[in-house]
Amino acid sequence: MSDKEDTFASDAVALDAAPLPKAQRVKVKWYRSTAYNMLILGLCNLAAPGIWGAMNSLGAGGSQSPQLVNAANALTFCLMVVSCYFSSVLVRYIGVKGALAFGTMGYAPYAAGLYTNNRFGITWLVILGAALCGISAGVFWAVEAAIAIAYPEPWNRGKSLGFWLTFRVMGQIIGGAVNLGLNSSRNEAGKVSYAVYLVFIAIQAAGALVALLLNRPQHVQRQDGKKVQLSITESPWYEIKATAKAFVNPQFLLIVLWIGQAVFSEAVYFTYLSLWFSVRARALGSFLGGVVAIIIGNLTGWWLDQTKVSLKARARYTFWFIAITQGAWWLWATVISTRYRRTLPTYDWEDSEFGSGFGVYIFLTFGFQINYLFLYFIVTHIAKDQGQVIRYAALLRGTESAWQAVSYGLTSLTVFAQVGGIYMNFALWAIAIAPAWLVVRRIGGNKDGQWDRESGGSNESPAVLAEETFTPTKAHEA
Repeated sequence: MSDKEDTFASDAVALDAAPLPKAQRVKVKWYRSTAYNMLILGLCNLAAPGIWGAMNSLGAGGSQSPQLVNAANALTFCLMVVSCYFSSVLVRYIGVKGALAFGTMGYAPYAAGLYTNNRFGITWLVILGAALCGISAGVFWAVEAAIAIAYPEPWNRGKSLGFWLTFRVMGQIIGGAVNLGLNSSRNEAGKVSYAVYLVFIAIQAAGALVALLLNRPQHVQRQDGKKVQLSITESPWYEIKATAKAFVNPQFLLIVLWIGQAVFSEAVYFTYLSLWFSVRARALGSFLGGVVAIIIGNLTGWWLDQTKVSLKARARYTFWFIAITQGAWWLWATVISTRYRRTLPTYDWEDSEFGSGFGVYIFLTFGFQINYLFLYFIVTHIAKDQGQVIRYAALLRGTESAWQAVSYGLTSLTVFAQVGGIYMNFALWAIAIAPAWLVVRRIGGNKDGQWDRESGGSNESPAVLAEETFTPTKAHEA
């Protein structure tokens, strides 16, 4: 094993380590600390996908009709699948810092496309902007996830993930607040004021400059004194093969459906908001949904770092909390959307029936955020070395993109926008639980309280995992 692998392996062993006493912590320079780097990563997240999310949280990118924007988003996510897959090759040549800066560059053209469509009715720039966004965003998604997993100290990983994802949702809050201020008197259906997009374009254009403030991995200083090793040194062809091998690992294949039920919902609930609510109600939804997501995301991160509770218990309790509540939200959404398809309403906050329909949007936003954070928790316990962190992060984000490409593509069709997307997500939730449980139940299940630390996880087939799951051994019962 190389020195770099040794560094990562020793850190992996401490994945669930208790915090070091303050007297034993290494003094670090603030501008080299993990807290500083997570702040920079968060600001990049705000400037790029955060503002992208802000536009979509207004419902269909703030447009009056969701079909064009959902089709453009489907193109974005299709291209992100490809760029995610090859992101480790790009990291080999320009490093994680350069790849992060590159990843921010396609977002502003997409916002510009929405602006020209909103103001002048131009459609071609929406499609071009979506394509440029997809090429760069896949790299951004993969690299930021790897940084968020690898940079923090072990006892801060959950809180750091929650802090990082806060910025993504903060974009939604900013977008909702700006739009609410500009459209507070508009209690009818319609498109968002084009002035909103000028603010969005300016923020997204600054993303690459913010990314340049990130420390390279070798310059990061951690309180446990360990170096961050996050680089790719193998050949591009090796990386392509290694990424493909990681994808077919049973551990990852078993969570593909769980990833799907988690991220498919974004297009579904944003489209739901755009179809059935007034402009100012959509702005309110963007704002309140973001606030709720920030609260639940940081609480989840804090919970996952609680070493006083066993890792096994934290993984299982979180999984079943998500599974049960998501089922409740989708049942609620199914009933509401079926009724709305018959009546075709446009609700404003002054209407008596506003609360029952608006509430399900807020809870689906809640569910998306906790699902999102938990996916990184799972991947953290699958990767075993620095290369695998980048590859699994890329695969996670690429798989998310594939599901979202399908989701946005389908919701560009009227029947799927109204009810089909909700029905399909409900079905995905139901069939995803069993295979994901085969993975989650093994986290923290061995004698050391970790998932097979030395090997980074099990290479057993899904059939063997299922047999062990439903026929517990003494080792599993311990």
